[in-house]
Amino acid sequence: MRRLRIRSLLALSLLAVLTLAWTAYAIAAIADAGGLHLGEGTPSRTGIWIAALSGVLLIAAFFGYGLRRWIAKPLEAMGRSAREIAGGDLDVALPESRIREIAEVRDGFEAMLAGLRQSLAEREAMEEERRFFIGAIAHDLRTPLFALRGYLEGLEQGIAASPEQAKRYVAVCQDKAGQLDRLVSDLFAFAKTEYPRAALEGETLDLAAEVRRAVEGARGAAQAKGASIVAELPRAGSCAVRGDAHQLSRAFGNLLDNAVRHAPQHGAVVVRCETEGDRVIVIVRDTGAGFAPADLGRAFEPLYRGESSRSRDTGGAGLGLAIARRIFRAHGGDLTAANRPEGGAELRGWMPIENDR
Repeated sequence: MRRLRIRSLLALSLLAVLTLAWTAYAIAAIADAGGLHLGEGTPSRTGIWIAALSGVLLIAAFFGYGLRRWIAKPLEAMGRSAREIAGGDLDVALPESRIREIAEVRDGFEAMLAGLRQSLAEREAMEEERRFFIGAIAHDLRTPLFALRGYLEGLEQGIAASPEQAKRYVAVCQDKAGQLDRLVSDLFAFAKTEYPRAALEGETLDLAAEVRRAVEGARGAAQAKGASIVAELPRAGSCAVRGDAHQLSRAFGNLLDNAVRHAPQHGAVVVRCETEGDRVIVIVRDTGAGFAPADLGRAFEPLYRGESSRSRDTGGAGLGLAIARRIFRAHGGDLTAANRPEGGAELRGWMPIENDR
């Protein structure tokens, strides 16, 4: 459908009116000067002006009807649609128009509606995730609290008959309190990464050195389980990135904690740091059972734990990998999970390398 501009339509209307008026004036002038002889029935100058004025009014009425049909009515319909949108109806049909300016306004409204629909869908998804998040938090807090309350009541009622039994009850209470402390710490870290870019403290770092520190911090837990950590790291200064040392340390710690917890006794965790093009890549592998096929696609969902990792003895809240991925993404990179063909899980994170300036 060919579209007209408002100024073009107004210019045509004005030109038609002026042309008719000028023609009537010319005819009247010629008749008054005697240069036009049409016989005894020739109308007077007044009659010619009346006829010309009637023609002008007729053309004005025609163009007035066109202006109302092509401009006023679409604008009125656009106003009604805008009020319906304000009332929450995002499926309202916007009016078509042959006038280009009005059509451009309609296209703008259509783009706005598409953005509103997307924003509403994202908000509903976030609300659904928030409801699930709150429910899962309540569940994970209730479990150790219930056990802690039971053992404390047992101590109060004297169920622990011997000092050894009482000592065991106290040790269990301490363990449950530690689980609660780790859970609250993970929740705080997860909330802090909700808007990670605002919280980042950027500085130039040697990523290999940060990984090395995280490995040394995880060796104790690995040795206690009978597992080993093998670090394959490049020379110092070869993996320079710009980032937040505290956040990256938390991310690497979460990756290593996940690998150590799922490595079998006498198993191994391999950590590598290398450059590839304009990226620095960190790889953490374990020799455990790997991710179950149903769990692999949900490995980074907050509070999600696969069936093989639901043991409360680990104290995990299902937030470690979600936090780590958010931190990598806040640094302009990403974190992915996969199963190795020879067995075990592999977590691969990358960040853009810091170029020399």
